[in-house]
Parts: sequence; C-alpha cells; structure tokens
Amino acid sequence: MSALPVLPMLSVVHQEDDDGAAPALLPVYKQPDVVFVRGEGVELFEASGRAYLDLTSGIGVNALGYGDAGIESAARRAFATGLVHASNLFRTDPARELAEALVARSFAEHVFFCNSGAEANEAAFKFARRWARRAGDDGRHAIIALRGAFHGRLFASLAATDRPEYRAPFTPLAGGIAIHERDTDELERALATGTVAAVIAEPVQGEGGVRVLDPGFLAALRALTSRHGAALIFDEVQCGLGRTGYLFAHERAGVTPDLMTLAKPLAGGLPMGAVLMTKEIASAIRPGDHGSTFGGGPVVSSVARHVLDRVSDPALLKHVREGGEWLGGELRALAERTGRVRAVRGAGFMWGLDVMEPAAAVVARARERGLLLCGAGEYTLRLLPPLVAQRADLARGLARLEEALA
Repeated sequence: MSALPVLPMLSVVHQEDDDGAAPALLPVYKQPDVVFVRGEGVELFEASGRAYLDLTSGIGVNALGYGDAGIESAARRAFATGLVHASNLFRTDPARELAEALVARSFAEHVFFCNSGAEANEAAFKFARRWARRAGDDGRHAIIALRGAFHGRLFASLAATDRPEYRAPFTPLAGGIAIHERDTDELERALATGTVAAVIAEPVQGEGGVRVLDPGFLAALRALTSRHGAALIFDEVQCGLGRTGYLFAHERAGVTPDLMTLAKPLAGGLPMGAVLMTKEIASAIRPGDHGSTFGGGPVVSSVARHVLDRVSDPALLKHVREGGEWLGGELRALAERTGRVRAVRGAGFMWGLDVMEPAAAVVARARERGLLLCGAGEYTLRLLPPLVAQRADLARGLARLEEALA
C-alpha cells in the first residue's frame, strides 16, 4: 500500500494584537479598540459604562434598537418549545406563519428563507435563471447589476458588486454577471440581446454611497425587463423593512418587482435572509433546485414575525418618514454651516454625506465623542439610526457629528 503524500503546510499571516499575540478571530474587519458588552435603546456600552449613541444600527440590522422586549419575549417562547432546529426536511409553524405574513404584506406569493443578504441574492439569481430557462432556452442566463451596486461577498453576489477592491483578489468570479451604468439606453441594448435572465437593483444603494434611485428610473427598469422577458429583482437587504419610512423601499416609487431580497433587520439581529417572489417565478422551481439547512428555523422565524409586525406598524413608518424629513433638513443645514460636506442624500432613516476628507477619519473622531457612524465609500459617511430613535436622539447625534466634522 503506497504512503499518503505529504501535503505542504499552509502559511497564514496573522495580524497581531497589541500584546503581540495573533487574534483567534480572523481579522477580516478593521475594528477599533472598543469592546461593547451591552446595549439599551439606541446606545451601546463598554464595560466601563461609557455609552455610545449608535447611528449605524449594526449596519442597518438593529431596527428596533437594543433590548427590545418583544424580541426577547419571542425568542424565549421559541426556545421554551425545545424546537430550536428541525431542518427543512420537515415543516414548522413559525416559518409558515412568517412566510404568510410576508406574502400578506407584499407583492409576493412565495418566500424562501436563508441566513443572510448575500445568500438571498445568490438564491434570487438561481431562481431567476431557472425561471428564464423554463422553456428550455439555455441562452437566457445573464444577470445585470448597476453601477454603485453592493449585493454581497459570495462568488455570484460579489460579481454583481461594484467594488473593484473587493472583487480583484478573488477572480475569476461567477460568470454571466455584468455591471452596467444606470442608463436606460445602455440597459435597453443589453436586454435586447435576449440573453438576460434578470436585472437586480437596490432602490436605495447603501454601500454605494446612499444613492436613492429615481422613481422614474425604477419604472423604466420595470418596463424594460417586462418588454424583454427578464425578471426584475429588488435588493432591499439594507433599504427595506421600514428603513425609508415605507415597509418596502420600492413602494415609494410605485414599482413592483418579480423578486425581492431581504435580510439585515428581518430577525432582529439573528441571522436571516429571505427571497420573496411571484407565483410565476416560483412555478419554475423544483424540489432539489435550492435549499438551506438553517433557513427559516423556528427561533429566528419567531423573532422575525415580531420584527415584521413592528416595522409594519403605520405609526412607526410615519415616525420614520417624518423623522427622516426632519433629519434630511438638519443634515443639509449642517452641511451649510460647516462647509465640510459636499452632498447630502437619503430617505427616511438612511442618509449619506459626502465629506471633504476620508470618511474613516470623521468616523474615528465621532467615536471619540461617543457617536457611532459608518462609511459608504471612501468619502461618504452613512447614517442608519434605529427606526425607534427619537428626534432628541438624532439631535444629540447631529451635535456630535458637527463637532467631528469641525
């Protein structure tokens, strides 16, 4: 019997901690020297007790802030059943009830659950291709994304993400996916080839600079895809579920997609993604075409049902719309006063500020003042307050932001 070959050892380069030891947690994020131990309302706390006003919402995840009693109650009830996981070989009530609630509140007739936004977008690409090939036409397979898009970091979703620095180290990415300008003439030419299965767009581009796509452009996308037999996918992973003051961001434009992806706030901080789709798209999917071991588990589905009920509340949506109008006005006034902001864009509780220096520098100075912000590109600050933030919370944040800009 021949000996097994000796495999070469892999060399792994580790970033060292301050004490010289390599961290056990893979350092794929540049994290500041701050450790949070608890959250309450719209604030996070260090062990020392120092509070930080969080205008990131965990990158749009903590829509209900920290310590929401309903999230805790839903999780406790779900854990008390002992049914933490059953896999998708079997049915459970929480997933069914959540799917029915999403269908009742949207254009969709069917829902697929997974664990993240990137997974949801990858699933949507597969579903769109399966649907496009329903008549045996293997030539209709291409996926088109838009300039400024961010759809995830897996191989297909990364191919649809317009961040060259994210893409370059991992080429070749999934094929058949292209990024086009936000230009209807260019998109018309691409769709006219008859090779396009779907176009994906974020009604509000988050990572791409908080760019609110014009309702007229979204309507034109709907008309183009319908005319050329392609599916329209709206990625509402970040801008959906109340973030713009509407349950779904596309409602602002009065445009309905064929598929929509959700994640971030859906399960209140627990990992969950979803693809919502029309009956026509769903009719092309067969058992075995796709799956997820953990998707729609009983605990996350129970929590997500509570979150969905809360972010669907007309009173909360009105609060976000009105608060967003006030916030936008205050940000524009701040830009005028400081002379340090070149542009202000956004809707609801989702805003971007183009600043005169690297955004990371402002983020760092804000953190020193007890304010948490994040970037959306090298020179863009992003504000994603919890949807439950009150005007007094936002005013505190704006005062600290102005100090950080100055």
